[in-house]
Amino acid sequence: MLLQCPKLLFELSKIHQTLPRTKKLHALIIRNHLSDDPFYATRILRFYAINSDLCSARNLFEETSHRSVYLWNSVIRAHAGEHQFYDALSLFAKMLRTEIRPDSFTFACVVRACAENYDPDRLRVVHGGVVVSGLGFDSVCSSALVTAYSKLSMADEASRVFYGVDEPDLVLWNAMTSGYGNCGFWDKGLRLFSAMRSMGEQPDGYTMVGLISGLADPGLLGIGKGVHCFCLKSSFDCHAHVGSALVSMYSRCNCLSSAYGVFTSLSQPDCVTWSALITGLSKSGEYEKALLFFRKMNMEGNKVDPILIACVLAASSQSAILGPGNEIHGYVLRHGLESEVMISSALIDMYSKCGFVNLGVMVFESMQNRNIVSYNSMILGLGIHGLASQAFKMFEEALKKGYRPDESTFSALLCTCCHAGLVKDGREIFRRMIEEFHIQARTEHYVHMVKLLGMAGELQKAYDLILSLQQPADSGIWGALLSCCDFHGNSELAEIVAQQLFENKPEKSAYKVMLSNIYAGDERWDDVKKLRDNVQEAGIKKMPGLSWIGVGRN
Repeated sequence: MLLQCPKLLFELSKIHQTLPRTKKLHALIIRNHLSDDPFYATRILRFYAINSDLCSARNLFEETSHRSVYLWNSVIRAHAGEHQFYDALSLFAKMLRTEIRPDSFTFACVVRACAENYDPDRLRVVHGGVVVSGLGFDSVCSSALVTAYSKLSMADEASRVFYGVDEPDLVLWNAMTSGYGNCGFWDKGLRLFSAMRSMGEQPDGYTMVGLISGLADPGLLGIGKGVHCFCLKSSFDCHAHVGSALVSMYSRCNCLSSAYGVFTSLSQPDCVTWSALITGLSKSGEYEKALLFFRKMNMEGNKVDPILIACVLAASSQSAILGPGNEIHGYVLRHGLESEVMISSALIDMYSKCGFVNLGVMVFESMQNRNIVSYNSMILGLGIHGLASQAFKMFEEALKKGYRPDESTFSALLCTCCHAGLVKDGREIFRRMIEEFHIQARTEHYVHMVKLLGMAGELQKAYDLILSLQQPADSGIWGALLSCCDFHGNSELAEIVAQQLFENKPEKSAYKVMLSNIYAGDERWDDVKKLRDNVQEAGIKKMPGLSWIGVGRN
C-alpha cells in the first residue's frame, strides 16, 4: 500500500484519465481500502464525469459514506454537465438536509444548472439561498448569478447583483459586460467598460469578447471598428478568442471583407475562429463560400464541432443543392457524429428543404436520442411538402413522449397549415399555443396566421388581426398580407397595406413591384407608371430571380 500510494496520488493528480484507466484506479482504491475516503472518491468521480459515465459516478457517490463538500460539488456538477438538471437539483436539496454546508462553488454550479435549464423561478430561490448563507457578496457566486440572469435575458436582476458588490473583481466585471452584450444592451456594456477603466481596472481579452458580443447590428459597425482599434492598440487582437469574436462581429454586421481580414491575420486560427467565419458566410447568404471554407478547415485537420456542422448543413439547405449536404452527411458518419441530436436535426432539415423528405424521415427514424428540436425539424419537413396529417401525428407523438413544444414547434405547425390551407386547424393550433402551452405569439406566428387567413380569402380578418396587435406590426406581417392581396387582386386593401410597408421599408422594391402588379391586374396603367417611375427615381433596384439546373457534379 505504501509503495502504491505515491503512484496512485500521481495518477489522481492528472486532469484527465480514460474510462478504462479510471476503472483500474477505482479498483486499486478499493483494494487498498481507500474507497471511503472522500478525497479519493472525489478524484475518481470526476474522472467518471469527464468520460460521461454518470452511472458509475453516481454509484461511487452512493457507496461513499463520508462525503465532503467537494464530493457533493463533484456529483452535482457531473449531473448538471450531462444536462440531468432535475437530478442535479435533487442532489442539492438532499445536500441541504445534511450537516455539510454548500460553499460558493456548490451554489455557482446549481445557479448554472438553473440557467441551463431555463428555470428563472428556481434561480431566484437559489439566489435567496446564496444570500441566506452569507455568500451574497462572494465573487464566485456573484459572477455565476450575473451570468445566469443574463442568459435568461434578466438584465435588471443581473445588474442588481453586480452593483450590490462594493469591489467587483475582473471576473465579475467581465460577467456583467458579457451579460449586457447577450441581452442586447450594447450601450450599457460600453458605459460599463468606460466605468471599469476609469476605476483603474484593466480589461483582459475576455472583457473585449464580452463587449464585442453585444455588437450584432450592421448599424453598429462603426463602434465595432472602434473596439477593434482598441484591441489592436492593447495587443488583444493576438488572442484567439478575441480574434474569433471580431470575426463574428464583422460577420453579423455584414462586413465579410473585414471578417476575412481578421481571420487571415491570425497565425493559427482555432476551431472557434473557423466556425465564426463559416457561420458568418452562411448567415450572409454566401453559402458556396461557407461550404468551401468548411472543406478547407477539414483538410487542414481542424476538429469540427456539432454546432459548426449544423450551421454548414443549414447553408447547404439554403442553397437547395443536395450534393454538399450528402458530402457532409458522409463526414458525419465517418466521424461517428450521427448520434449528436443537433446534427441529426440539421440533416432532417437539410434533406427536407432539398426536396428529399423521405431521407429526412430515415434520419429521424435512425436517431437513438431525440429532443423537441428533432421533432420540430420533422414537423416542418413534412409540412412544407404538404404532408399535414403526418406532421400533426408527429406533434402528437412528441407530446406523448413528454417533450414540451416551444415557439419553433408552433411555427412549424402553422407553416404546415399554410401549405395545406387548413384554416380551422391553424386557428386551433394558434389557440393551443397561447392558452394551453402559454407561449407568447411572435412575429413568425403572426406571419403564418395572416398568410393562412389571407390566402383563404379572409383578407379583412387577416387585416383585423394585425390591427389587434399591441405592438406595431413587423414589415414581415404586413408583407404577408400584401402578398395575399396580390393573390386575390384586392387593390383597395393592398394600397392601405402598401402604405404601411413604404413607411417602414422605403428601400425595399419588392413591395412596390407587388403593388404595381396589383394595379396592372386592375388595368390601372397610370398608377403602374407612376409607381415604376418612383422606383426608378429613388434608384431602387429589384434583385432579379435566379434559377439553375444541376447536372452531375457541376
